[in-house]
Amino acid sequence: MFLPKYPDNPTPPPAHTRTSTDQTPVRRALPSIALDHKAVAVVLVGGVVLTALLAAVAVTAISVAIAAVVLRFLASNANRR
Repeated sequence: MFLPKYPDNPTPPPAHTRTSTDQTPVRRALPSIALDHKAVAVVLVGGVVLTALLAAVAVTAISVAIAAVVLRFLASNANRR
């Protein structure tokens, strides 16, 4: 009662046989790119410099924003007195 009943294995379909009308896909080679070590170094150094500049701009923007909030707070307290 609790044993599963498995279906009989059907016969597998016949395997595909390749005929002369079948065409195999043509694989094209990718163009080779010559990489110069100096060019790679320039790109890496440029990336590091640009990342450093972006970080400097972000830190400066955050500092200016904090200074603006502090000055606004001090100005509002001076006006209340």
